[in-house]
Amino acid sequence: MAEHLAIVLDAVPVLGAERRSLDAARGLVAAEDVRSATATPPFDNSAMDGYAVHSADLRGVSESAPVALVVVADLPAGSADNPTIDFGQAARIMTGAPIPDGIDAVVPIEHTDEGTATVLVFRPPRAGAHLRRAGEDAAAGDRVVSAGSVMWPTRLAAAASAGADAILVHPAPRVAVISTGSELVAPGHPLRRGQIPDSNSFLLSAAVTEAGGVATRIGAVPDDPDALREVLARIAPTVDAMVLSGGVSVGAFDVVKAVLAPLDTMFFGPILMQPGKPQGFGRLPQGPVVFALPGNPVSAYVSFEAFVRPALLRMAGHTSLHRRTITAVADDAWTCPAGRMQYMPVVVEGEPGRERVKRATSGGSSSHLIAGLGRSTGLAVIPEQLDRVEAGDRLTVMVTTSP
Repeated sequence: MAEHLAIVLDAVPVLGAERRSLDAARGLVAAEDVRSATATPPFDNSAMDGYAVHSADLRGVSESAPVALVVVADLPAGSADNPTIDFGQAARIMTGAPIPDGIDAVVPIEHTDEGTATVLVFRPPRAGAHLRRAGEDAAAGDRVVSAGSVMWPTRLAAAASAGADAILVHPAPRVAVISTGSELVAPGHPLRRGQIPDSNSFLLSAAVTEAGGVATRIGAVPDDPDALREVLARIAPTVDAMVLSGGVSVGAFDVVKAVLAPLDTMFFGPILMQPGKPQGFGRLPQGPVVFALPGNPVSAYVSFEAFVRPALLRMAGHTSLHRRTITAVADDAWTCPAGRMQYMPVVVEGEPGRERVKRATSGGSSSHLIAGLGRSTGLAVIPEQLDRVEAGDRLTVMVTTSP
């Protein structure tokens, strides 16, 4: 497991950075620091709707002894005015409007009679009250987003506040998802004997999207080498990676292995894991990275989580590549394949720090149990040296979905 993952991560490229608008950068990884073009905020401004005043005019005021000030200006947000406010005067001001020179406080509107020609003030402000000072959030040149950060909403807002309308980011990998097998038909179509719905292309394209990639679901390709070659040749120039499922074992009709194994840029071989033992990885000559996964749905899913998801995250510029793990207590017992790392689909329950897990299905990690996989919210990772899990054992669990 560790050796194969290391080979995969060493082989996949981090995609070259592109400058994208803030809208187009959403969810992508910054490839450069974003620094503020100006001070943030760029000018002293009001933190409240109220009145811009000289605090010295209002010392000692109270509900029973208010002070009247003459209102000489109205300052809405966005105003460029800078009126002179003498002692004994005030300006009505809105949140975000620039503070006139010499003013040292804002009285909230709630502490006044809301007058327009003159205003009665009932509470004294302290000097500096409700003022946002220029540069108190960031000075010009300050870093507001670090390279390597994922551009979530708060970071997009920070970049926008810094004056950036576009940033350098690593693009999301474009990934083609292809199922193989002459037995596969599109869901919803009548099934004749020997046919099953294609679930893998939906499973894996959704998993690509959840990992931040841009998935193109090709669907099912029959066990025909020429048909597969045609699809690969047509799609390869348009994507950064391909995820194929099925046809990678030792069967007579394993079409993926038949087409790709002769290439010296591809590797096929057993990995010491269960499910997901047969794996293929490499790239098409002068083409995209290729992941060839087993066809049984649970095997395909576990293989994606173990190898493909970390690789796609690396391609997108992420440095944190792996799922969050927790330690949870097993509710039931099961056997494990000695000498192979086991990934058991489980349901995670309980309060944080006191989680318990139970198998998502009584069939355990059998590779065909796709309906049971739909109930899972994690994968229990059982080391290869164990041949049995007992109820009450503490297990490492990859958390894959929320309940």
